[in-house]
Amino acid sequence: MKGLQAILHQVEAKYLKTEKYDFRSGDSVKVHLKVREGEKERVQIFEGTVIGRGKDGTRETFRVRRIASGVGVERVFLFNSPNIVKIQTSRRGTTHKSRLYYLKGKSGKDARIVEARREEPKQAEPKADAAIAPK
Repeated sequence: MKGLQAILHQVEAKYLKTEKYDFRSGDSVKVHLKVREGEKERVQIFEGTVIGRGKDGTRETFRVRRIASGVGVERVFLFNSPNIVKIQTSRRGTTHKSRLYYLKGKSGKDARIVEARREEPKQAEPKADAAIAPK
């Protein structure tokens, strides 16, 4: 069985995207999707809160929820879908759970997620030469 699994991983490797997106459950994201209408193709943005991530490899998914006209709308996206142009993280949220399905029953202020204070890694600044530095 191990040989079959190795072959499966080899086939799937062709379809994996090289970009890695850094977001977790509770983050607000904008998913830019290609939408085909007849002969025309355009990019549509779906913005919402990530309420879960799942699976691995070519089957890796994430679920985004938003409120549209007072109705909750959820979409499940495949990470490696050719229809996803890019994913932008607009706000980082802090949660204690990886699956936020409890948000479905909440509305208004109850459905809020506290914004996280995650610090981005700082770039190392080049050091000035000793001869140029003021004395």
